[in-house]
Formats: sequence, structure tokens, C-alpha cells
Amino acid sequence: MKLFLLILLFILNTYAQTIKDVSNIVGIRENQLIGYGLVVGLPGTGDKSKFTMQSLQNLLRNSYVKIPTSSINSKNIATVMVTAVLPAFARQGDKIKINVSSIGDAKSINSGELLLTQLKAVDGKVYALAQGKIISNPNSQTTGYIYDGATIENELEFSLKNENTVTLSLFKNDAKTASLIETKINRTFGNKIALATDTRTISVKKPQDVSIVSFIAQIEDIELETTLQKKIIIDIAREIIVAGSDIKIKPITVTQKDFTIKIKKLPLNDTDFKDQTKNPGVDIGDGVVVGDKPVNINLNNALVNSSNDPTVSDLMRAMKVMKIEIGQIIKTLEMLKELNAIDAKLELIK
Repeated sequence: MKLFLLILLFILNTYAQTIKDVSNIVGIRENQLIGYGLVVGLPGTGDKSKFTMQSLQNLLRNSYVKIPTSSINSKNIATVMVTAVLPAFARQGDKIKINVSSIGDAKSINSGELLLTQLKAVDGKVYALAQGKIISNPNSQTTGYIYDGATIENELEFSLKNENTVTLSLFKNDAKTASLIETKINRTFGNKIALATDTRTISVKKPQDVSIVSFIAQIEDIELETTLQKKIIIDIAREIIVAGSDIKIKPITVTQKDFTIKIKKLPLNDTDFKDQTKNPGVDIGDGVVVGDKPVNINLNNALVNSSNDPTVSDLMRAMKVMKIEIGQIIKTLEMLKELNAIDAKLELIK
């Protein structure tokens, strides 16, 4: 089993964010793509569902090969759903990453070859074509990805060239931040060109002597003295977790199928903390002790004690000692987020 890598970012609580860090521009956005495809070349790990055989029959029919479905008996193929993100201003010929997921009873799609697959948006139009060799995810052999697996064929019709107004939309509804951005923009350009129309939206009129792209660049680069938006980044494929060192966790008990973790603050002078006969465990540094029993290969129950307020870094190091898989770590962090035990944004990279 691979162990995840935890990267801690030691940063100040306050820093100079820019407008780009807290907002996006309405109209400049990503779009979701989806397609139905067929994977071949699997070493007996494919599926034998009826719709898979029908898909193969249709493919062969398009190649002028007629064969009844009943005569197809192979476990070297699998039907999959293919998803991707079409970036803003993507151009013909650009390459994008695709995610592939089996929808049949295949055991694995690793190293299979995805045949040419159309990727469509919600408007029903084809925007990309996907094809290539699949790399399965470490914790799920029936899902995988292909880097640069799709080629953009059609572009979205959106242009900034004739725009005279830019609309900013805050990531988080906040009247104070909206007012601050309005003030900062007007002060920077020496004119009242920005107006906060509500607590999340700021409309900005472009001066005549500047191009729209240069104008957007200037706006996005305006600094805002504000508190840091705390974030936990999880790279699922490479099993890497990036978290700020100061993200605190409120005292809480998390119980999942295979383990239980109790998180609390316990002063170093507490007798239970110092007396290993009452609370035997493993010291993982910085005044953090893991466990109500010695750690061997597996540890089903753990007590995370910290001399300071427990943090996400304490929890991650404890879970690393416990050899908990990345999928369970993600579920734990999502539970903590839902229960408001942590104040941070979770960002998953697949």
C-alpha cells in the first residue's frame, strides 16, 4: 500500500491577495464534456454486459463487418463514460485530460485502449475527440485517466473583443469584500468605473484608452489586504495532500467502518498525556501522540492529542502512521468540513 505524502505550507494568517484570488469574470468559465466510449485490449478484465456487446456490434457494423451479438464472447472489451473539462478560450488542436469510468462489470480498465470517442457539452454539440491508453487510478481499477487524451475540435463562441463592461463575481458572498473591491478599482483608475451591484457582483466599465485584455489584467492584479482563504489540496492520483500548517480542527470524534479517531486538545502537563501506562501510544512529534494502543501494521482506534489546538497537519500525520488509504482520508476531511470542524476549502485533483 502506498502512503500519502503530506506537504505543509507555513504561511501567515494575513497576506496580500489580489482580486483574481477572490473572484472570477462572468462569461469566462469552464464547461463540462461527456461521452460514451469503448475500451479494447483488456487482458480478460473487461465486461460481458449486453450493451457492451451491442456497442461492439455497432462499431463493427460501421466498419462494414456484420456479426450477430450472440456470437460475440469476449472479456477484452468494456464500455465506459468519458468526462473532461473544456477550458475557457480553448482552441482547435488543444489537448485536454480526460477521466474514464467503467459502466459495466469490468474488473479493470488499466492499460486498455479507448477507441475514438465524441465528447459533447449540454448543448449536444461535439467539442472534442478522445482516444488513447488508459492509466487506472491507484485505488480503483475501474476508473482512470488519459493525460492529453482528447483534442479540441470545436470552440465555444465567446469573445471579449467588443466588451465594454466586465462583471466580477466573488467566490463567496461577502458585502465587505465587494465594497472593498469597488473602492480599490475606483482608486486605482482615479474614476468611478466600478459599482458593487450586490454583495457578490461588481460591474466595472472599461476606459476607452485601454484594451479589454489589458484592463482585465490590471483589475485582477489589484491587491486586497484580507485574510487568507485556507485550502486543503488533495492530489488523488499521486496521493499528495497540501495543507496550511495553521488549519485548526475543533474537538470531534470521527468514526468510519475501519477506524475511529478522537481529536482533542490535551495539555502536556496532563497526567494521562504523560503517563504511557494509562495512554500508551506513539509520539509523532510536536506534542502529538497517536493511539490508545501501540501502533503496529494497523491501528483501528486512535486518540490525537496535541499540546496546542489540534490542526489538520496533526490529523494527517496521525492517519499516515495509521496507514489509512487516501479514499478514507478524503471522506474524513469531507465529514469534518460538513460538521464545520474545519474552516477550509477542499480541492480535489483527479
